[in-house]
Amino acid sequence: MKKKMVLSTLLGVTLVASLAACGGQTEQPKSTAAATSAAAGGPKTKLTYWTVDRHDADYMKDVIKKFNETNKDNIEVEMTVLADNFNQSIDIAFASNQAPDIFRTNDFSGFVKKGYLQPINDMMTDEMKKRYDKLLVEELNMVDSKIYSLPHTGQYWRLIYNVDLFQKAGIKDPPKTVKELVEDAKKITEAGKDIGAYGFAENFKNANSAFARIVNPIGSFSGTSEVDGYNYKTGQFDFSVYKPIAEALRQMKQDGSMLPGVESLDIDPLRAQFAAGKIGMYFNHSGEPGVYQNQFPTKINWSAALPPTIDGSQQGTVSVIAGNYIGISKNTTNKDKAWKFLQYIYNLDFQKEYHEKGFGISIVPDVNSGAKKPSIPGIEGFLPSKFDALYAPTPLSVTEAKVEGNKSGNAILKYMMEGGDVDKVLNDLTTRYNAGLEKARAAGDTKMKPNPSFDPNKLQGSLAK
Repeated sequence: MKKKMVLSTLLGVTLVASLAACGGQTEQPKSTAAATSAAAGGPKTKLTYWTVDRHDADYMKDVIKKFNETNKDNIEVEMTVLADNFNQSIDIAFASNQAPDIFRTNDFSGFVKKGYLQPINDMMTDEMKKRYDKLLVEELNMVDSKIYSLPHTGQYWRLIYNVDLFQKAGIKDPPKTVKELVEDAKKITEAGKDIGAYGFAENFKNANSAFARIVNPIGSFSGTSEVDGYNYKTGQFDFSVYKPIAEALRQMKQDGSMLPGVESLDIDPLRAQFAAGKIGMYFNHSGEPGVYQNQFPTKINWSAALPPTIDGSQQGTVSVIAGNYIGISKNTTNKDKAWKFLQYIYNLDFQKEYHEKGFGISIVPDVNSGAKKPSIPGIEGFLPSKFDALYAPTPLSVTEAKVEGNKSGNAILKYMMEGGDVDKVLNDLTTRYNAGLEKARAAGDTKMKPNPSFDPNKLQGSLAK
């Protein structure tokens, strides 16, 4: 009884703003699965579906309404949007035997380790397995070859730039090299003095996030085998490959090309400044068109381009963050009917419409090849290219939990602001992160192993032609 009271209290706080988007629901979510009620055509099986996504809630409400009205298995899905504390809510729900039947795999590895998810290998048809074959990745949507969730959309990383400021500075095209990035930032800052504009910014208040937003797309597209400093070939961390990028950040800071105060800048204030025409360039992902349509409406002319590379050669691919979407509770008593809903969501027609309406850019090749261009302004530069690819997750988070001293982003931020011996900084990070990785492996926190055959160049064309 105490656990139920805790769950009801948490959900009562979290759901106030979200229930209106789910059809005016006023009662608390019922426990998994077995709630049935008499209805025309026989008893209905009610399934609960929890999601963290707010941006598509109204659309998904209509999708689920259509499923409830048209499915021939008397299934009724009830959606609940948990905008905050989603992972904690899932933990409490399972602890109190009130878990949803279907839920967003927001913490995939954590949910699998805790035994929350049902493997779906045996439910997938051969055709479905073939459709998703190249998108199934260990620790991303499956563990020990057991598939728990399937991919849907992804975050495509780009250089976002103000076209008006580029024209004002006499720059025709976005930079193709790190050197050009530095030069263009300086030109934009000089040309934008009269309006208080600067060439470059990033949300360095969260230094690790800012560092990753910059070095990951540049590094992987340049042909390095690293993401998050982790080398897939060797199975070790090596931050030395990021030296040209770290030096470029330091140079832009010295040149005065960065928006003042970037060291305390968060992502939404950055977006507000960009929307106001005060920032020439920054790195982020394909969620930005929605931001500038709804959250920070802007009149500036802006666009997105593939990131520059270290030397101009495009020998790799830009790593896409994606891999899983929704899954079935291990505790549900209606596994087969929950799978009926997953089949409805993981089909080509739904995925094409979701992509075309601009709620997210698909990573599924047959969607990308057949779907119309999304209608949302600014989306063009983010659409999948042959230079985008799905990478396995790195052991960064479990490694950083074991790392002593400054994390990578803070170390680079300190160098960017104060200077120093960049080689020493990067070598120190490499040493400390590999020590942390060794501890994480010894504790069984990661199963990532060296992949000597890994070649980012061979991934070109895997998501789109």
